[in-house]
Amino acid sequence: MASRRAVLIPGRGYDTRFPLFLYAGEALRRAGYALHAISWEVPERFAPDRDGPGPAVDWVIGQVARTLTEPTQLLVGKSLGSMATPLAADRELPAVWLTPLLQVPAVVDGLRRAAAPFLLVGGTADPSWDGPLARRLTPHVLEIDQADHALMVPGPLARSAEALGRVCTAVEEFVQMS
Repeated sequence: MASRRAVLIPGRGYDTRFPLFLYAGEALRRAGYALHAISWEVPERFAPDRDGPGPAVDWVIGQVARTLTEPTQLLVGKSLGSMATPLAADRELPAVWLTPLLQVPAVVDGLRRAAAPFLLVGGTADPSWDGPLARRLTPHVLEIDQADHALMVPGPLARSAEALGRVCTAVEEFVQMS
C-alpha cells in the first residue's frame, strides 16, 4: 500500500495519460506514491496571466486545491499546471514542474517563495523555458538540449525516448532525496 500521495496536474493540451505523466507516474508508484490525476477542460479564450496573478492562475489553483483534501506529499505539474506554484509554496509542498511557464510572473513568484524542494524540467527549444532562471531558483534542474515544450527533440524518435528516460531518472532521484 502506498504511504504517500502525489497529485498529477495536466497542461493545457497535455493530459495526465500522456508519456511524461505515465513514466513519471510509474517512477512515483515504485517510490511508494499513490497517484491522483487531475483532468480538466480549460475554458475557451483561456490565456495565461502574463502580468501577474489573475483569472488563469486563480482557475488552476482552484482546480488543484480541491484535490488537496487528503494529505498530499508531492505535486507534479506540466506547463499550465505550473500555475499552481503559489499553492505549492503556500502549503509547503515539494513539486516536480515539467516545462513550467517561467515567463509567467505568478509562476516564478511561487517558485521563489517555495520552502519545499522542487524539480524544474525544461528544454532549450521551449519558449517557456529559461535555463539560467531555473538554475537560480533551485539546484534541482533537468535541462534537455533542443527539447521543445513537449520535451521532444529533433531527429530519430529514440532521442525523444532517451529524453523521457532522463526525466524519469530525475524524478526518481528527486523523490529519493525529498
